[in-house]
Amino acid sequence: MGKKKRRQYTTEFKAEAVKLVLKEGMSATQAAKDLGITQPVLSRWVAKAREAARPGALSEQERAELGRLRREVSILRKERAILKKAAAFFAKEMP
Repeated sequence: MGKKKRRQYTTEFKAEAVKLVLKEGMSATQAAKDLGITQPVLSRWVAKAREAARPGALSEQERAELGRLRREVSILRKERAILKKAAAFFAKEMP
């Protein structure tokens, strides 16, 4: 038995589906049924759209950059801690 392949939806399709719910006032259940998708999938898209529409919300690119920068800061803090320990070690060794 093979794994069931996940369906891929275009960005335009998702935007139109979300528009039906948010702008047209259609229920997520009815819109999902009309479009032939599951209600939880459409609800996730709607929640994501609402989150993105919030004032001050980060875009996908900004989120990715923020994640990258946080990882970099974590690495730099670890390196600094190692260098502090090394400096203390060598300071003790000096006569």
